[in-house]
Amino acid sequence: MPRSRRYRAAETAVAALLLVLGTACGSRLPESDFEAPTRGPAQHTPTAQAVRVGIVTSATSPVGGAAFTGPRDGAEAWFDRLNARGGIDGHRVEVRLCDDGGSGVGNNTCVHRLIDEDKVVALVATTALDYAGARRVSHARVPDIGGQPIGAAYDTYPHLYGIYGSLAPRDGTPGWGGKLYGGTEVYRYFKREHGARTAAVVSYNQSASASYARLVERGLKAEGYEVVTEQVDFALPNFRAVAADLKERGADLVLDALDTHGNARLCEAMDDVGVDVIAKVTNVQNWTSTVPEDYKDSPRCRNALWATAASRDYEDTSHPAVREFRDATEGLKTHSQWQLEGWAAAKWFTDAAKSCAHAGITRACVDAFMNRSEGFTADGLLIPVRFERLAEPPESRRTCLSVARWRDGEGWVSQGDMNRTCFEVPQLPYEP
Repeated sequence: MPRSRRYRAAETAVAALLLVLGTACGSRLPESDFEAPTRGPAQHTPTAQAVRVGIVTSATSPVGGAAFTGPRDGAEAWFDRLNARGGIDGHRVEVRLCDDGGSGVGNNTCVHRLIDEDKVVALVATTALDYAGARRVSHARVPDIGGQPIGAAYDTYPHLYGIYGSLAPRDGTPGWGGKLYGGTEVYRYFKREHGARTAAVVSYNQSASASYARLVERGLKAEGYEVVTEQVDFALPNFRAVAADLKERGADLVLDALDTHGNARLCEAMDDVGVDVIAKVTNVQNWTSTVPEDYKDSPRCRNALWATAASRDYEDTSHPAVREFRDATEGLKTHSQWQLEGWAAAKWFTDAAKSCAHAGITRACVDAFMNRSEGFTADGLLIPVRFERLAEPPESRRTCLSVARWRDGEGWVSQGDMNRTCFEVPQLPYEP
């Protein structure tokens, strides 16, 4: 691949990852009633025998083929099992997939096809690098249920219901006056529970990476950390020099604004120079079973990996809802937290559709159910999700999080009860 094209593809990967990181640390609560529910015949159900839903995924985006497919795979697994058990009140769920290629043009094409041609009742588990069609979805009043908040769409438009919820007004402007807010709960957790005091933030000299690194730095300082900032050249990063400085300055917590490949190289360099940290913190997108392959050359750093999210560890098979998910996805080559969240999104739609079955499963009825959603957990898979429309952003809020760490031979090991690992933390503004 020519260097210029390799640079653009990697830059897209970094930007996408940072959007996920930014929203994953932000609002986990959502919003309530926008409009009166309407009733009528099931004009949006294509046939009496099937309920049609759409799943938009950036499956062939510049980020890579496997980067965004987890939620889709989890949702499909749920619907396969649901149909095997009789569907929704006897109606089979028909899933229509659309790969938008990771572009805004492709996303608009998918939205048009699914909404206007296929007449889907709802979108489920949307995972789009560039959700350019979000305004169109909202205008058509098609409920978009349990999507991944890559970008600001789920904090911007009504009828879009992100997997973590939203506190924002969702009146067509992102967040509050164009600003979103994120909490410091991850930093609070490692300080209080594990005694971390000196935190390093590693980024590229690339705009999206550097911008997110500054947000992380602000959050760490708000929690009283001594912060070490490290930046590497995007085209020719010298991770060994960064690792040597981390060791010299005694960093006990490492966070980053890097892509997966950069993380793996950083970890390898940390092992080479003997950096020993409390935690190398990653995010929900990288909470996968591919850790041994991704970090094959850095066993010490690999076993210092921690991940945080707002959903129950997909490895926690002591929980019945996780066991059901794992049984249904047994045939998948890999497992991930995003798959579990896609499964939860599909269950959310199913609960909404079941509530409408007596009168007809329409877009309006499903949307009315979503507007009333409060405290949804997908049988314990999610930290309770709610939708609120606050006129002003909160200065602080009580936020809970799910935490796991990687252990060779065990996989991801849950750290405490996600519904009790909670902190009252400040909310810091940032621009999407």
